[in-house]
Amino acid sequence: MTPTVPERQPPTVMRAAVLLGTGGPEMLEVRDDVPVPSPGHGDVLVRVAACGINNTDINTRVGWYSRSVTSATSSHGFAEADTTDSAWGRGGLSFPRIQGADIAGVVVAAGEGADSGLLGRRVLVDPWLRDRDRPSDRDLAGYLGSERDGGFAQYCTVPSENVYPVSVKLTDVELASFACSSSTAEHMLQRVDLRSDETIAVPGASGGVGSALVQLAKRRGARVVAVAGEAKRAAVSDLGADAVVARESEDAVAAAKAANGGGFDAVADVVGGSGFGGWLEALRRGGRYVTSGAIAGPVVDLDLRTLYLKDLQLHGATVYAPGVFADLVGYIERGEVRPVVGGTYPLEEIHAAQEAFVEKRHMGSLVIVLPGCL
Repeated sequence: MTPTVPERQPPTVMRAAVLLGTGGPEMLEVRDDVPVPSPGHGDVLVRVAACGINNTDINTRVGWYSRSVTSATSSHGFAEADTTDSAWGRGGLSFPRIQGADIAGVVVAAGEGADSGLLGRRVLVDPWLRDRDRPSDRDLAGYLGSERDGGFAQYCTVPSENVYPVSVKLTDVELASFACSSSTAEHMLQRVDLRSDETIAVPGASGGVGSALVQLAKRRGARVVAVAGEAKRAAVSDLGADAVVARESEDAVAAAKAANGGGFDAVADVVGGSGFGGWLEALRRGGRYVTSGAIAGPVVDLDLRTLYLKDLQLHGATVYAPGVFADLVGYIERGEVRPVVGGTYPLEEIHAAQEAFVEKRHMGSLVIVLPGCL
């Protein structure tokens, strides 16, 4: 796709959804007088065309990451949340903050030390912010829209190393559906080193990460058994799943194991909750479990005998190496994965968009669109 001609001069103020504190959707206020940020050393200014919604946006707003919260995710604020540990890294969050990590847009300005060749390029943004001197140190990582203002705004500054030019015929909305969900899914599969001769179970397969897991696991040649709501089974099957079990089954884990003809080599889980123990039991000896979320509840029962007697491996997946996002962009440009967009909302309707996201009636990703979106 032909690069977009850069703007002559960005405006001084912009429209943005500003998070004022921890709580319900009412803590998000759409304003028209937010100053357009200036790119610092090594940074670029991106005119945001579209920005996907992800679980981190909701979890941060409601305070779900706080250790004091033990229930499933919700769109409403948790009164018990401790504001000193309510960010994803278990630290505090400063307000006001502009959230939004899944950015597709165009580079319109470059700070000193940034690559001026990026000007006018259509880009996807890697949401993980890494220390430039020690990029592999996970303890120094930050997240766009959490430790730094993000893309629920017309403009956003990011480190130049976080922008990836893309040359595809996909729309801005379709591109914005990939950033968080697909990079998370690829990270999960890399953590368990899923191979072509293996089987994997994917609970919660209809969401953004789940639908990406199905596609990316099939890309590796693995056999995929997915779990999704009855109304979404056909759509998940269309993504390539070898079998799709209804979440409403009396025992979804047992049904998935039966569909697979036995235990799994790996389980990639974003659900957690009461099903956790059953998925560990469904793993073959030496199997691997990986998680990047717990929408059904973060506190689970673990029988240590299952863990050690079956020689299992448990993996968490949050901060990935830069190579993961670079791999993903390659898959997108080669058409090896396709976008799954469950709906779009203008920035002015971000309250409704986040409510819809939590209700989980959609398939794939929900995306906020900004003026000029293609």
